[in-house]
Amino acid sequence: MNFRHHLPRSAFGGLLIGLATLLAGCNPGPSPVKDGGGPRSFVVSFQTMNNPFFVELNDGLKGVIEARGDKLVTLDARYDSLKQKNDLSDAFQLNPAAVFINPVNWEGIRGSLLEAKRKRVPVFIVDAPVSEPDLVVSQIASDNVEAGRLAAQALAKENPKAKVVILHLSVNKACIDRVQGFREECAKYPEITILDTQEGKGTSEGARPVMIDLLGRYPQLDACFPINDPSALGAISAIESITPPRKVTVVTVDGSQEGISAIRAGKLHSSSAQFPREIGRIAAERCYDHLAGKPVEKDIKVPVKLITRENVEDFVKEHDSR
Repeated sequence: MNFRHHLPRSAFGGLLIGLATLLAGCNPGPSPVKDGGGPRSFVVSFQTMNNPFFVELNDGLKGVIEARGDKLVTLDARYDSLKQKNDLSDAFQLNPAAVFINPVNWEGIRGSLLEAKRKRVPVFIVDAPVSEPDLVVSQIASDNVEAGRLAAQALAKENPKAKVVILHLSVNKACIDRVQGFREECAKYPEITILDTQEGKGTSEGARPVMIDLLGRYPQLDACFPINDPSALGAISAIESITPPRKVTVVTVDGSQEGISAIRAGKLHSSSAQFPREIGRIAAERCYDHLAGKPVEKDIKVPVKLITRENVEDFVKEHDSR
């Protein structure tokens, strides 16, 4: 079902005109991309912009693109794969120079990738890989398997007999990879037990009720691996709400400002830090390479780094100096 069928014609027309205005500015014409060497327009579609990670990634893209005199239109799918599909379909009609996609659903994005191919719009995937990489120019993401491994190593060092639950986002390939790395590393520690894996939706609001339920069902639960900082903060909120209090070690992935604050406060044990601005920068630079006819790597992994209370201040200084 296409949501455009449920919009009045005037509303859909307004949506398309609004996107055209963003892409083309005030210049009339059928395409925002100029053949005479003028500014080019690019589009990025994020699964959500309600996460500081994606705000930073967007800034990384924008910094490179605007430095070249071009422009970037940012679309927010709000964790809705149908909205993302329709947003991209509208964007493709306006012939952008290239599109960056952070997919809500790593398999469900296939239709958009095929449409981009038909319209000859180059696609670069950022942060969360897709199931059919042959349909895109390149995928630029954190080393998410390693991020999961680092989280498991940190947990094993803190609590080698942990009884742990996982808060997943299983439609997202980056999260699938993190859980894979976490499970593989936990298997090296025979006294660590994974009690359960549940969907936490990747948000604080989604993770909190799930964690409350898990705490009630598993009295032995003393550790948790949420797949990102927002869901970790939701899990921490759930842990703090129960009576009597229970010590639960929380390890996660992101390294956001909110996650760093929780580490400093002793609420979050550790976070495998990603570098979203760097992901955006690399993606934009590889995109320009491709448009210039240069070869581009198909799969680019950006390193991650474990943050704990022991190194959090050094990490912040290093991050602020970039």
